[in-house]
Amino acid sequence: MEPIATSTIDSLTESFETGKVRILILEDEKPIQEILRRILAKGGYDSAGASDAAEARAAIQQQSFELVLADINLPGESGLSFARWVHSKYPDTALMMVTGVGDVDTAEEALNQGIYGYVTKPFNPTDLLIRISGALKRREQEIASRTKSEDMKGEISRKTEELVQFSTRLKKAMDGIIHAMALAIESRDPYTAGHQQRVGELATAIAAKMGFENERIEALRMAGIVHDLGKISVPAEILSKPTRLSAPEFELIKTPSETGYNILKEIDFEWPIAEIVYQHHERIDGSGYPRGLKGGDLLLESKIIGVADVVEAMASHRPYRPALGIDLALKEIANKRGNLYATDVVDACLALFEHEEFRFDHD
Repeated sequence: MEPIATSTIDSLTESFETGKVRILILEDEKPIQEILRRILAKGGYDSAGASDAAEARAAIQQQSFELVLADINLPGESGLSFARWVHSKYPDTALMMVTGVGDVDTAEEALNQGIYGYVTKPFNPTDLLIRISGALKRREQEIASRTKSEDMKGEISRKTEELVQFSTRLKKAMDGIIHAMALAIESRDPYTAGHQQRVGELATAIAAKMGFENERIEALRMAGIVHDLGKISVPAEILSKPTRLSAPEFELIKTPSETGYNILKEIDFEWPIAEIVYQHHERIDGSGYPRGLKGGDLLLESKIIGVADVVEAMASHRPYRPALGIDLALKEIANKRGNLYATDVVDACLALFEHEEFRFDHD
């Protein structure tokens, strides 16, 4: 290699900003290593030398380097192999290769493996420093890009956590509102206190037995808790009347389904809670109320609430009669399975009690 004139090196010092950038030179030929160090010093860089990959590994593990300048052809482990190790362990360190003219193809192939560039021997000091400067600028850009990306990921993670917390608070608030609605009804009809809660519990157990996903089960729980919300429009003396209702009174008692629907439809639930409440007194043969809907027109959730409502009501005490008991309630839905009540819903409900997977709290 032709010697580099000192005047040539000196002329470069005004062209490059000085600093404390550290560069590791991996070069087995000491004379070339020293020439490179002189050029780098005149360019304003600090440098350290290593004669083989093992020595270079030790150096980079003890001291951080912004750039590694490695010869491709080394005794033992190649410079390219060492560069791959640096790339995997120290992604903030730029990598450049030094190669002979005959190894240009190898150096160009290395560009696809994270190498920032290469210089060929014999190298020109000006060209070397320009390439190093370019590699360091690219390194800064990539670090800034990674930092921005990590900051964005952190911000996204923070916003996601905030949304989760907000959703949790919103759900708690919604649960509070739902339970407050239920309590408002129970305060006017104390004889059926706990009925809505128990219907919700049985409905969710039936839904789970039928393999519903969690979201639909949650919808049933909420619908069960407010399914009698419309009773708020019925006079308290009728709700707690100790004798059977007259025909006009019974017609009046049919209105809560629609009233509940009209109240709930204004709330933006994730699920059709209002429609489930509206339909829960309908029957699959069309004999129910208030709209006389038939099986195919009914939501499956409404069919479940309907069965749970009948079972809980029959098993519990009412002002006009004592509790009929769970056995009679289950016999009722079994006898009218496929006529009034959906077959799959009845089967799931019966299985829950048969296998003692469910019991009301008053059993």
